[in-house]
Amino acid sequence: MISNLDTRTLPLRAILQHDLWGLCQSWLVRVWLAATALLAALVVMSNWVAVPSAPLIAMVLFPYLVFPWFLVVMMLGVNPTSGSRADAMADGFLCRPVTRYDCLLGTWLARVLLVWGVYLAVAVPVAAIVVFAKRPVADDGVTLYGVIAALIVVAVVLMLQVSLGFLMGTLLRRSLLAVVMLLLLWYPVNIVLHTFHLEELSPISLNQSLPTLLRQPWSEESEKPTANREDMEALAQQAAQFLSVLSGGAPQPAAKKPAFFEQSSYDDFSLLRVLLGYGIPTALSVALATVCFNRRDF
Repeated sequence: MISNLDTRTLPLRAILQHDLWGLCQSWLVRVWLAATALLAALVVMSNWVAVPSAPLIAMVLFPYLVFPWFLVVMMLGVNPTSGSRADAMADGFLCRPVTRYDCLLGTWLARVLLVWGVYLAVAVPVAAIVVFAKRPVADDGVTLYGVIAALIVVAVVLMLQVSLGFLMGTLLRRSLLAVVMLLLLWYPVNIVLHTFHLEELSPISLNQSLPTLLRQPWSEESEKPTANREDMEALAQQAAQFLSVLSGGAPQPAAKKPAFFEQSSYDDFSLLRVLLGYGIPTALSVALATVCFNRRDF
């Protein structure tokens, strides 16, 4: 049974390996990796002494959810099923023992894994540095579960972006037209959903809710009753100022929270609801792209 499974998945694995190798050699991916690492470093360094850990991690993840990296991700998803790449895929399954499902799913999975690899290669080290490094700001209760959950949620959104690009490239067959249509649809729809604070449907609202998710414990039982966070931060700030006056040194700067993350409360945040809100459209996009690609007459 195992040998039969290996034989059946051999074309899929071959296409996946070939596409991953080609994408890793692409200058677009290399420049994107360097740019996202540089942007994350600039965000962290410019807010190192003033912003608590949860909002700072959310700021690092902002480019993946809102702007500008979604454009790169969607471009990677559009390309394999449009233009000359579609003709090359057609030659592949017409001249070799490869099905359309193998070609489509192999190229889609390669792009998803590549996007996740670039994202995690930057986000994981940055989140670890922000959480475990000693900084002149009060501890705001970021948990390991919250960090892992936030990284998973953003990864699901990135998979949705790849899938939407895949779908538009399959439907329109022209890369530039597909990218323009995605731009015209992505932001207006997100802004409308953001007005209702639907974090399970709008990446803008999701980014605002990330500080709440980052502070969530594994279970309610593991959360020990503590004093009000604002009161504790105020007491800590007063104590620091008092000690600085006694020692004759300059007082530490007060921690500030970016206004973007203070516009609404997300105390009712549900991880399962968010995963379903982005996972179901992802599955529907891949399924619809598969149906359209199978019905296409090459």
